[in-house]
Amino acid sequence: MKLFDAHCHLQDPRIFDKAPQLIAAAVDSGVVRFAVNGVSEKDWHLVKQISESYPCVIPCFGLHPWYVVERTPNWLNTLKQFFEATPSAAVGEIGLDKGSQGKKVDFTDQVNVFRQQLEIAKELKRPASIHCVRAFGDLLQIMKSLGPFPAGVILHSYLGSAEMVPEFANLGAYFSFSGFLMSMKVHKAKRMLKMVPSERILLETDAPDALPKSELDSAHLVEGASLPEELQSIEISSAPFAGARDVSTFPKEALNHPENIHKVLIFVASLVEMTKEELAEVTYQNAVRLFSYDTCGGQS
Repeated sequence: MKLFDAHCHLQDPRIFDKAPQLIAAAVDSGVVRFAVNGVSEKDWHLVKQISESYPCVIPCFGLHPWYVVERTPNWLNTLKQFFEATPSAAVGEIGLDKGSQGKKVDFTDQVNVFRQQLEIAKELKRPASIHCVRAFGDLLQIMKSLGPFPAGVILHSYLGSAEMVPEFANLGAYFSFSGFLMSMKVHKAKRMLKMVPSERILLETDAPDALPKSELDSAHLVEGASLPEELQSIEISSAPFAGARDVSTFPKEALNHPENIHKVLIFVASLVEMTKEELAEVTYQNAVRLFSYDTCGGQS
């Protein structure tokens, strides 16, 4: 059984020094590909470095809405240079955020930065991994104005409504699910998943965030990791998702391990009434197809 982690952050400063062990453990458990997403100019070089060291890593470069304020005047040229130097790269993490963290960033700025990056994805014919919190109407409007997206876009850690799924899917969207899905009411999650075409479903960990909502002793944690002092003031409940309040009861040093994609697999499989083996195969093939653009050479 092979799994493809469609969205994670192995370059995150909280776990970067442990990335070799995390990748090895996840690979041993059956995870054969990782789409590692950058979030700002400060970490794009780390994403590139990991991808050069590990062929199983697909690098993704993007400016996350939380870090729009920190961008330099030359950010867009720098981003384009990373794509020129890294033909295997996809776009991400980009997006829109009107949640507690996103409210700190001017939304007009967010939209301008997001549109420019979405245009790059379309021009390069690369998939883009999109973060969206409480801004799905805005996202749909922008995607309609720039789309469709035959190379695909990934709505990562999707917690949007069931009703919006068909419109997004028609524009080329894939729907990726992480441990955050466990915080949605089961009947709502089932209803939403029922609307997702089987050829457009993906699994992810969003590691080191999105720790699956389960007993801590049954989850794989990043051993010895703790939040740097500058991140201690950021509440876990303000992470890029909506509604997973129970996660805030976890200790702040509890960071998600990429092996926990197995927990996501089991949970989603139970909601879509598939065996975990069937869902693993479907989501793996979907991700391989999505990331198999000309210069990437996705593995089957």
